Order: sequence, then C-alpha cells, then structure tokens
Amino acid sequence: MRVGCPKEIKNHEYRVGLTPGAVREYVAHGHEVLVETGAGAGIGADDNAYRAAGATIAKNAADVFAKSDMIVKVKEPQPDEWVQLRDGQILYTYLHLAPDPEQTKGLLASGVTAIAYETVTDDRGGLPLLAPMSEVAGRLSIQAGATALQKANGGRGVLLGGVPGVLPGKVTVLGGGVVGLHAARMAVGLGADVTIIDRSIPRLRQLDDLFTGRVHTRYSTVEALEEECFSADIVVGAVLIPGAAAPKLVTREMLSGMKKGSVLVDVAIDQGGCFETSHATTHAEPTYEVDGVIHYCVANMPGAVPVTSAHALNNATLHYGLQLADKGLKAVIDDHHLRNGLNVHKGKITNRAVAEALGYELVEPKAVLAA
Repeated sequence: MRVGCPKEIKNHEYRVGLTPGAVREYVAHGHEVLVETGAGAGIGADDNAYRAAGATIAKNAADVFAKSDMIVKVKEPQPDEWVQLRDGQILYTYLHLAPDPEQTKGLLASGVTAIAYETVTDDRGGLPLLAPMSEVAGRLSIQAGATALQKANGGRGVLLGGVPGVLPGKVTVLGGGVVGLHAARMAVGLGADVTIIDRSIPRLRQLDDLFTGRVHTRYSTVEALEEECFSADIVVGAVLIPGAAAPKLVTREMLSGMKKGSVLVDVAIDQGGCFETSHATTHAEPTYEVDGVIHYCVANMPGAVPVTSAHALNNATLHYGLQLADKGLKAVIDDHHLRNGLNVHKGKITNRAVAEALGYELVEPKAVLAA
C-alpha cells in the first residue's frame, strides 16, 4: 500500500502524522510512504531524515492526496483537504465530527473511509489513540491556565503554588478521566489546591487512592459544580463522551458567580466544549474574556509541544496504522477495536454518537463493510 503523510495546515499545528521512525516501520512492512516536503519541520525532522527512513518526498499536498491509498494525519482535514479525498481511500486521523457538520458533509461527499483516532478502543474500554494527546493536553491545561491567570494576561494575578504565608491558587477539574488526572497531577505538582469533580464514584475512589489525600474529590451535582467553580481560580473542562458532543457543564449564568479574572480552560473544545460560552481559539490568539472570566479554548493544544506530542501520538497510532496498511479494510472487519474507529464509509455514518449528534441515519460498520 502507498501511505501518504501531508503537512498539517491547521493554525499553529506543528505535529506530523508520521515521524521518520514510523516511516521506517511502514517501509519494513513493505509499503511505500509519500511525505510532503516540510511535513516534519515542526518536530525538527527535515526531508533528508524522511528519505533516510525510506520515504519519497512529495512536492506538495496535492501529490500526496492524489497518489496515496491511505492518508495519515494528525488533525481533522480542512476544507482544502477533504475535497481531495476520494472513494476507496482510507483516512486515518483525529476527526471529532460530532460538533463539525461541515467536515462531516465533506467526508460523506468524498466517499472516503475515515477512521477516527478518538473512537478506536482497547480491551480495557479505553481510547488508546486519544490517551496520549489527552495526557499532553491535561498537563498543558495547567501551564496555559497559570499563564492566563497572570495579571498582564488579563487574569487575577494569582500564583498557583502560593508562597509561605499566602494561600495557593485553587484549581477545579471537571472530569476524572485521562485529561483530568494529568491536569490534577500538574496542578498538585505546582502546589495548588485541587478538586476533581466526576460522576463515577468508583473513579473518585481511584483518584482519592492515587493522590493519597493531596486532592479533594466531589461527586458531580449542580450544587457541587457551582461551589467549586465559584471558588476556583482555574477551572479545567475535561469531560469526554466518546465520539459525542461534550456536555455543557458551566452555563453563561454561572460566570457571574465566578471570580473576576479567573480562567476557564476547555480541553473538550474539540468535541464542542463543556462551557456554554466556549468557542474554539488558536495558539495565535488563545484567550478571550466573557463577563470578566478568561477563556482558553485552543482546539489543538498539544500542537504547542509538537516534539513530545508527535512522538507520543505515533507510538499509539502505529500499531493500527500498520494493520490498515497490511490488510486494508479487512483490518477493520477483523478487529472490533479498529472497527469502533470507523466513522465514515462510502457516504455513510458508521459511528452511533456522531449519527445521533448530527441527525444522520446510523449504518452499522459490519453492514456497510460487507456491502
């Protein structure tokens, strides 16, 4: 199979779908790899590094899309990209379709087979291709929030760790999954006063044991949300429903009860965000203010640390990518975890959460693959 890797074109996106190390693995499996010139510049990998790994360098993205059987990316295809996809081609990348009807229409019209990193599953019920970026985003959320909290950046002017004689800043984390866990770890490491809110009592028990009393845990109710958000300096939105739009946990009305200059960091923005007042921002202009509260809603947070992120992502995606290259659609038929990643196939929606979020008829993956 010919595997193509175009350069990412989303605003301030420096990651790359295939590192040179990943290219070597595809080549070792007998596949051709076509990489757009400059695709790895953001992680310090020049064209010569890709040539040494066995790739052919394409002069532009059009060549990659036109000549490849499978496209491996990081972020969802942009309008200029989805029009280049075609029937019979496999797209393997993050998609986040539930809050993005226009991209969904574009993929359906193309006839492409689109496999979303964020809905591929594993035997433990986890999302192994989403997890590494969730780890990065969770840790970055505290860095970003602490920076936005500085007075010169519009924030309250609070140092998260405090100093002797001065109380530390307070961080509230909504959601105790992978993002929430790593956000809490970073915040605790800085010396902040941290509370995690979640709806799963078993998960709260796990977190309580893990942090051995260094964080507070609360069951999610409206009252708990209000109390914790109103007292927080930073609120991290870390709630995920696989494939579906994120629930709106913090309303516009609740902002009036929050501290002026406090910060909302919406890590769920790729799935529509879990704050009612959220809208996607970029690394170029990461924050905005609503009712005195600073919002940080960058939709590709891990893109800020592309060396770490690209290698972590490739470590996770390579196994399934090689299955797709080796076996084509048979890999999706044979592996139910990879089949869970199938979101679009030949003009049909094959993921239940996406179909329900956008009002499409669901076609079961097995049925559409057998057709």
